[in-house]
Amino acid sequence: MADHDQALTWRGTAAQWDRRLFDAVARRHWPAAERVLPALGRAANHGVLWGGIAAALTALGPPRTRRAALRAAASLALASATVNSVGKWSVRRPRPLLEGVPLVRQPAVPPWTTSFPSGHSASAFAFTAGLALESPAWGAAVAPLAASVAFSRVYTGVHYPSDVVAGALLGVAAGFAVRGLARGAQQARAVPGDERPAAGVPALPDGAGLTVVVNTGAGTAGAAVLGVLRDRLPKAEIVECGGEALAAELSAAAARSAVLGVCGGDGTVNAAATAALRAGVPLAVFPGGTLNHFALDLGLTGPEDTCRALAEGQAVRVAVGRFTPTGSGSGSGSGAGSGARDEEGGYFLNTFSFGVYPELLRHRLRWAPRIGSGPAAVAAAWRVLRAERPVRLTLAGRPRSAWLLFAGNGTYQGTGPTPRRRDGLGEGLLDLRLVHGGGRPGPRLLAAALAGPLTRSPAHVAIRVRRLHIADIPPGTPFAYDGEYARAPAALVLDTLPDALAVYRPR
Repeated sequence: MADHDQALTWRGTAAQWDRRLFDAVARRHWPAAERVLPALGRAANHGVLWGGIAAALTALGPPRTRRAALRAAASLALASATVNSVGKWSVRRPRPLLEGVPLVRQPAVPPWTTSFPSGHSASAFAFTAGLALESPAWGAAVAPLAASVAFSRVYTGVHYPSDVVAGALLGVAAGFAVRGLARGAQQARAVPGDERPAAGVPALPDGAGLTVVVNTGAGTAGAAVLGVLRDRLPKAEIVECGGEALAAELSAAAARSAVLGVCGGDGTVNAAATAALRAGVPLAVFPGGTLNHFALDLGLTGPEDTCRALAEGQAVRVAVGRFTPTGSGSGSGSGAGSGARDEEGGYFLNTFSFGVYPELLRHRLRWAPRIGSGPAAVAAAWRVLRAERPVRLTLAGRPRSAWLLFAGNGTYQGTGPTPRRRDGLGEGLLDLRLVHGGGRPGPRLLAAALAGPLTRSPAHVAIRVRRLHIADIPPGTPFAYDGEYARAPAALVLDTLPDALAVYRPR
């Protein structure tokens, strides 16, 4: 009985403090907030504010930002469903009395649901947490907006402070839950696809005959990978380098080794694949970059997978995309993969593109060292969508105007002009997606983002081909391949080389 009385006492004290804080906010007068905070709360009704931000990031952002926006939206959906189906109907707390809250702040239509927890706060913090866990820079940018929305619920008199705090905690929990589900799904899909087993590749249980080139400038996972390599493959030769020396070091390592290993992101792996193809040796990929699309699509989630495949002598043959100039003029590449392209052309393991994305990449690479990658991505998107013009090309003999031309090595799943997931790497087809020119780039790209794969619409075409001839490319036009940037020749041919490269992967 004493415990019960004590619990009631604590509950009453907490309620008193809750009401005192509510009254303190009601009495506080911030002239600048009288219009802003109520309007902000209305904008967040039904998740409209967050949906608009997610749509903008999806349409304009790079792949990681699009993935962050998707997870943020999923976190919001989970938090909203939890609040409306469990939270409000379990506690049934009445809304605060509006005594002392100025009329100008009060909502025109009072909420009819119960007060605990705050659904607006849950949605705001769920969206922000989901965004921040994938893209910390964007999460930091959105966090003040989320805090303002949450505070507006007390400021306008529709929630107690504890409602807001509980909603915020629930939203953050939803963000972590979605991240856990996404990681589980990623692990579940890291399984072999349609690749053909590679016969005759050597088994290297201790790493003898393997040279691993580690890009010291790629991502932040290099140190952890080095520890695994030295422990699992003690006889392997490990070379650490970066910058302009990387391509030459990869070529030299491929020439003297039975197997070429590489640790880095997609641009580094592209350069390594080029060296392995030219030397005729198998490739061992140790994911260690900021983005590891090729490794994940192959089913490699970490260095342990590759070590196990090397020990067992298990590998598959994958198709490789190729671009070959057929006219005069060729620019110089940039970044880790610049050595993977020369006057004879080059290869791409993931994607190749003209139009908006290469321009975004060009501006981001130029500005990121000065202002950081997140702000550089925003500035690049603003610059490109305001000033960019569609690229006029001749595709398969027909003149075209395009905001974006995307070619994937193999069929990518999902919607949009630049989807980011494949079920296999042995198909030997180009997944071609074209966003037609005309109008403004933002609406066109958004319409294409909502279109499905293998579709045709006034804004978007998605087909699969084995070969594509691109001519009449304007001088100086940039293109991107596997996250690298270069200037295009006057004309080129895209095609695929089926079963061209042997890559280690466990069963």
